[in-house]
Amino acid sequence: MSMTRIPAGYLPLTDAAPLIAAQEMGFVAEERLTLDLHRAPSWSSLRDMLAFGKVDAAQMLAPVPVAAALGLGGASAPFSVLSVLSVNGTVIVVSNSLSRKMAEAGHRFSFDDAVTAGKALIAAAGPDLRIGVPFPFSMHTELLTYWLRGLGPETPRGINILTVPPPRMAEAIKRGEIDAFCVGEPWGSIAVEQGSGTLLLPGRAIWSFAPEKVLAVRSGWAETEPGLSGRLIRALWRAGRWLADPASRGLAAEILSSRRYLDLPAEIIERTLSGKFTVSAQGLQRDAPDFIEFHNGAAGFPWRSQAQWIALQLAERNGLDRQAALETAGSVFRSDLYRAALRGTGAKLPGASSKLEGANTASLQAAGESETVSLLQNRFFDGRVFDPLAAD
Repeated sequence: MSMTRIPAGYLPLTDAAPLIAAQEMGFVAEERLTLDLHRAPSWSSLRDMLAFGKVDAAQMLAPVPVAAALGLGGASAPFSVLSVLSVNGTVIVVSNSLSRKMAEAGHRFSFDDAVTAGKALIAAAGPDLRIGVPFPFSMHTELLTYWLRGLGPETPRGINILTVPPPRMAEAIKRGEIDAFCVGEPWGSIAVEQGSGTLLLPGRAIWSFAPEKVLAVRSGWAETEPGLSGRLIRALWRAGRWLADPASRGLAAEILSSRRYLDLPAEIIERTLSGKFTVSAQGLQRDAPDFIEFHNGAAGFPWRSQAQWIALQLAERNGLDRQAALETAGSVFRSDLYRAALRGTGAKLPGASSKLEGANTASLQAAGESETVSLLQNRFFDGRVFDPLAAD
């Protein structure tokens, strides 16, 4: 049986798991594919690897393909999103000096209250706050700016968001180059283990169903290789389903921990998969249910409304026409290709390709193509609801 090789890029983060598991557990082999996985040093290099054809598919920050469609970020090729690889999975970390000030002021680091945590952070940081993110066009940036802006008049004007590669985050906060950072796991937990920071908040406390990483391809490749696109989508859907099984966590952590992939202790990686965290060097423990999702709640479905929420945030910050941005973004997340690939596989597919973002205060059943689909909680910390049809 001949196998088709697809070069694919990733960064050493826990949420690269679907690509890695698809290869290591044989899910791509079931589709007569093999993934030639290339580890990239940064998001900008991974974007360029995809744009210039060094890889044909890549793990990518959800906002990057949207930003490229809006003419932002310098991408040299348009991208299409075939599926969402992971929902949530990020943490906000504060320096030891800030965490001490917050604790002395009575903050309890509950790890689930975005309003209380944000106000405590602002009070401790004073007028200037330097926060690291892995890339300007990232959900880290979008969640941080949405969160801090939503706290109202307490938000300081001197917030400075700086780009720091994920593996350098712990070092940067230890050296005092930044006061806090938002990053995908396990790099927040690495900072805790090294004694350089404290976990303040999971990203899901800001938006409980935020698309974090996506599978992106060049738009031309998606159009000329529909068969390969479909086979890749199906393989990653099976990988996500396997990762969502609690019984898979130990093996998944061991696979990811190998020198070839993350080259980090399996025990730290398993914290991400289980949602059970050590949040401080003193050993404070916190649970974060649904910290990261690869499958449940139609996590892999590329909702057009997710792309449009991202587009609206980018348009507002960069002075772009809001309506034009919404219309452009709607075609970036390819729910049509996702549906075509998964029909007949037993996958439960939503009946719509867009939805109200932030409207689910709890899990619910929604209409599907052939049967109801379970959707997880989807709410913003401030209770707002994004309606793509009314966001002009």
